[in-house]
Amino acid sequence: MPAGRATGELCHRPDPEDRFPVDWLRLSEHRFLVSVNWPAAHRFFAPLPDGRQDPLLVAETTRQATMMLAHAEFGVPIGDQFVMRELGYRIETPDFTVDNASGAIEVVVECSDVQLRAGRLVGMRVDLRFQRLDQVLATSMGILVCTSARVYRRLRGERMSAPSRPVPLLAAVTPHETGRVDRKDVVLALSKHRPGWRLRLDTTHPTLFARPNDHVPGMVLLEAARQAATALTPGHDFHPVSMRISFDKYCELTEPCWILARHDVCPEQGAVLRVQGVQQEEPVFTAILGGAVRESR
Repeated sequence: MPAGRATGELCHRPDPEDRFPVDWLRLSEHRFLVSVNWPAAHRFFAPLPDGRQDPLLVAETTRQATMMLAHAEFGVPIGDQFVMRELGYRIETPDFTVDNASGAIEVVVECSDVQLRAGRLVGMRVDLRFQRLDQVLATSMGILVCTSARVYRRLRGERMSAPSRPVPLLAAVTPHETGRVDRKDVVLALSKHRPGWRLRLDTTHPTLFARPNDHVPGMVLLEAARQAATALTPGHDFHPVSMRISFDKYCELTEPCWILARHDVCPEQGAVLRVQGVQQEEPVFTAILGGAVRESR
């Protein structure tokens, strides 16, 4: 029997359409089996034009499952804040299609480097394996830091009032350039005076800004990395089969954030795309994406 069921509060996703974990079962002290339901169609995590499933579903499910377990199994109070210092995923099969990677998915979650302070979880690493019918679809990892609501308020100070401040909606680059169909899903704006793009924030977006936040959600930055890599790819046909992103600091809603992308070579992966977000001349995130050009059917 499952140990518990996923809720919007546990997953930090109030809309059921955006919530992918269903329930979980404890296998051992720090090992869990999470049942996940991946959609065959979604307003944001939509299938790619060639029929492949959106790989960022892996990243978003990693985030949701980790927070759910942190609350339910490690006692992190609702209202405490989470920061993913690192997040990475890799698609492990060429058959990562809507037909093969939607519906019921099993996710094995291994928690390690579990750090407690006064009996409270302050951080841990998670490694996830996504599988269906004994076929491994993807793997992922994350490094999580937990901060109490009191400490977070002290750290953020006046930035806590950011949700009440207007954020200008910049003109989007062409959706096709970013691999998107709908302009409302584009998170890049043209940059007139600097290389790259400026981060475009639509705080009314139902998935990217599902609830008020005093900083830019990490999922927006992952999407910015994906879109920048796509824009840099000839023909804009980029399929991010892997991504590893590290977050250096909070990305503020009311300050310009510049997105820079370049081709690079990684010893483990070969040719990759490196994307960086810069705000106030300091790095906010760095992402390394490995990919494949989508094959037309």
